[in-house]
Amino acid sequence: MSIRVGHGYDVHQFAPNRKLIIGGIEIPYKMGLLGHSDADVLLHAICDSLLGAAALGDIGTHFPDTDAKYKGIDSMNLLKEVCELLSNKGYSIGNIDATVIAQAPKLKSYIPEMRQKIALAMGIDIDCISIKATTEEKLGFTGRMEGISAHCVSLISK
Repeated sequence: MSIRVGHGYDVHQFAPNRKLIIGGIEIPYKMGLLGHSDADVLLHAICDSLLGAAALGDIGTHFPDTDAKYKGIDSMNLLKEVCELLSNKGYSIGNIDATVIAQAPKLKSYIPEMRQKIALAMGIDIDCISIKATTEEKLGFTGRMEGISAHCVSLISK
């Protein structure tokens, strides 16, 4: 058996007149995130982590922002496609460990639903999905509330 680890990172800036979607959940907030898709920073980091673990490039390679068919797309659909791609290559997903960095809004109460939706989309047990949220103590672009970022580490096996 071959075990592989991947890391993913994504960032999106805040933008007015957009929904804030994180982990497949719409979060009530005064701004959303700017992006070609729904700009779900957490799901994008998870996708990049999985693709990286399998040495299959990144989310931009598979779902370019220059392709109109991905305009406004629900990132849960992208995650499902990434999981299918890994499955077709003979990989199974061991676990996901992700952190969302946002000064605001507070995300703790949304994490259980995020975990549930992500596990369902990926076809794995909820106990294999860890999501954490933190601030950067008002430092950097997230601390200045210019945007949100996310990191993810994944373990896959073949």
